[in-house]
Amino acid sequence: MKNILVNDLMQKNYEYELTEPVGKNFAKDFKPDLSPKEMLELGVFGGKYMTDCQKEFPKDWFKKAKLCHDMHDPKLNCFGVNASQPLSVWRKKGWINNEYDPRGWFQWYCRYYMGRRIPEEDKKQIKRWIKIRRHIGQIKKNCRAKDEFCRPKQRQAVMHWAYDSRKY
Repeated sequence: MKNILVNDLMQKNYEYELTEPVGKNFAKDFKPDLSPKEMLELGVFGGKYMTDCQKEFPKDWFKKAKLCHDMHDPKLNCFGVNASQPLSVWRKKGWINNEYDPRGWFQWYCRYYMGRRIPEEDKKQIKRWIKIRRHIGQIKKNCRAKDEFCRPKQRQAVMHWAYDSRKY
């Protein structure tokens, strides 16, 4: 077990414990296609998401990550489109737990991937992840297989949830 102390722009003196091996022992109904490292390399969240909290995660995650320290740049996304809502919308809808993960689902996923477990929060976030599958159904229904030019915004949004939408 290892403790992580977080001090970044959104959390000060937040500490959590890693109780599982990196990338292992996920809940049985949580099977993401992409690791956080793969997501960052493919391009997610306009490159702005992880620019001030890199010390918390493995350096290797950021070697090829498409990041922009200055602003959200949709051109950095895998499909070159904006598929994000502002953090203020997520907060207003109650989708973010400020105590644990003030940046939202992807921050939760990064920490879960690293080995942090918070049973009730994990259950809630995995339930949200499962609900995103409906978008994969829409992609499959409306697009030729692996046609990355069909529904790029929806494909990008699905990728933000660790589904590899290039394979559908």
